[in-house]
Amino acid sequence: MQFNEDAELDTSQVNDQRGVGGRVALGGGGLGIVGVIIYLVLNQIGGGVPLPQGSGFGDVGQNQQVGSQSLGQKCRTGADANRSDDCRAVAFINSIQAFWNDQFARSGRSYKAAQTNFFSGGVRTNGCGSASSASGPFYCPADSQVYIDLTFFQELKTKFGATGGPFVEAYVLAHEYGHHVQNLLGTSSRVGGETGPKSGSVRLELQADCYAGAWANHATTTPAASGKPLITGVTDQDIAAALDAAARIGDDFIQKELGGGRVDTTQFSHGSSEQRQKWYTAGYRSGNPAQCGTFDTDDLG
Repeated sequence: MQFNEDAELDTSQVNDQRGVGGRVALGGGGLGIVGVIIYLVLNQIGGGVPLPQGSGFGDVGQNQQVGSQSLGQKCRTGADANRSDDCRAVAFINSIQAFWNDQFARSGRSYKAAQTNFFSGGVRTNGCGSASSASGPFYCPADSQVYIDLTFFQELKTKFGATGGPFVEAYVLAHEYGHHVQNLLGTSSRVGGETGPKSGSVRLELQADCYAGAWANHATTTPAASGKPLITGVTDQDIAAALDAAARIGDDFIQKELGGGRVDTTQFSHGSSEQRQKWYTAGYRSGNPAQCGTFDTDDLG
């Protein structure tokens, strides 16, 4: 995949907190693409991170806004996104939010944009507590913001064995923005802390995967603020890489391959590899978020 080199980037959607915070304690609660399961895995394979009581995230100080200016200086157009990992993430975030802004408008609703926070090591948020990088990317419903340490994408390759690639990054970010959409629509409030193969937690995560797929379907046609689509091409290889990542962060894969070999479906919180691939594919093939009815079916895959 490539970015339209003339398309403008909007770095106001990203707050770069890297270099302004330290490693912090864990607690609170948030929604993420891997969530609490990643803590268990990293402890077993050398991450050295204490297991949290929840999976989440305290207050972001005003002094933590300092990084945004440097992003604004280096991430101006799609050409920058083709050269820079940071700018590529900005471009994906712009495209994803443009898609949801359009989808909400089509249904007579107003979309409220969510900021993404880049952090390194640890981060404090407004209302979801504190988190370390080991939590993986997450969305905090209390402050309606996404948080990500971009080194997570390397972790996916080195510790989870994922193929990797730019569209894996797009999948992860689109999944987190799927949680933002669920928060705006009130879907998140329907889910408690239960686990299991057909639990509300699994349904919520699979729907976020499906929403990510729906965005991918429209990635090359969704215009950014400049009026031009940011992404000029999505290949079969891009989608295959996203599906490979989805498989690598399924509950069963993590339990079996990274967590000791025993699969306990009663502890599922995000869905199996097969389920995650199924619902991402459903969203991608239909391009219609209305087809992401994980709460309306007994057949989750």
